[in-house]
Amino acid sequence: MRQRTAFGQHTLSGEYFTSEEIFRAERERIFHRSWLLAGHVSQLATPGSFFLFELDRESVVVLRDGEGTVRAFHNLCRHRGSRLCMEPHGELGRTIQCPYHAWTYGLDGALRAAPSMADVPGFDPGEHPLKPVALADWQGFLFVNLAPEPVPFAEALPGLQGKFGAWRLPELRSVHQKVYDVEANWKLFFHNYSECYHCPKVHPHLNKLTPYRNTENDLDEGPVLGGPMWMSNPEGSMTSHGGRCAVPFAGLSNEELGRVYYYTVFPSAFLSFHPDYVLIHRAQSLAIDRTRIVCDWYFHPDAIAASGFDPQPAIDFWDLTNRQDWELCANAHKGVSSEAWEPGPYSDLESQLAAFDRQYLGALSAEGPALAARRRA
Repeated sequence: MRQRTAFGQHTLSGEYFTSEEIFRAERERIFHRSWLLAGHVSQLATPGSFFLFELDRESVVVLRDGEGTVRAFHNLCRHRGSRLCMEPHGELGRTIQCPYHAWTYGLDGALRAAPSMADVPGFDPGEHPLKPVALADWQGFLFVNLAPEPVPFAEALPGLQGKFGAWRLPELRSVHQKVYDVEANWKLFFHNYSECYHCPKVHPHLNKLTPYRNTENDLDEGPVLGGPMWMSNPEGSMTSHGGRCAVPFAGLSNEELGRVYYYTVFPSAFLSFHPDYVLIHRAQSLAIDRTRIVCDWYFHPDAIAASGFDPQPAIDFWDLTNRQDWELCANAHKGVSSEAWEPGPYSDLESQLAAFDRQYLGALSAEGPALAARRRA
């Protein structure tokens, strides 16, 4: 398989991890214009169920309406701007009511009741529905985009189209969620996830299961990057004991059964496809030096219902690996924040990092001042 190299390319300069100007530009040009992974349809099991997606000052209600359609709205009343939902998830019943003046909306967003407004000249409830947010359902994973006129999902993330159907993603359920808050810039997590150059030293058990050179990339340019690593034991998985902790997905080929597939989705997620489960990391940039990672372990309901089902070996394996990686990211952030830092050369094992940098710089420079014209040294 064709492999790009990183020959002659260098890491991003320190200002991309420390500059408040660049951080503000990232919010406007990247996070508020991109498709961001918000959750999974399994979180909306019944009509009226909802969860919140939040970014900076924006709050979005993602819900399932009475007809079963998944929708997304800005979490604010059209009257005086009050937040409608304060809890991170829950059940709404048949309507959403503002806690301030009891304006009431249907789950389709239409304004159904506005007390004492009937006598206001010219008031038309039809002119004041909840403000919709662009929403895309990719195989059960829900993405939102805060841009007024976003690039269509399939056009923005073409690398996801037509892939991973054998893992039956819409049917999966999260059996465990772990949230990590780390003092490091968000880009360092994408860099860390995208290479196994560090694996022999930092992750000896992971490196035993998937030796660090057992890798290839089928997506090496654009907003979706990654590819497979093949396992030393083609009948195993990425667990604390090296074996599988569930029956493998029935639709996988023999080749797929012996591999793990790792992909980054710019700028918000890491997708990891194992023979017996799917691991999802959502990366949430909270500040220039703080990132929250929300990690979910997904299994098929049939596996969950099987006698003796125990996901703990997968949970323990990746929790340990995550914590090892987050320590590296926090340590790297301290280094690139130093005045003494100068960009270093990428190795050939870091071609995906160079590809991420190209995607990042292109997005950062889009429709704005040529901030990203300051090329890497």
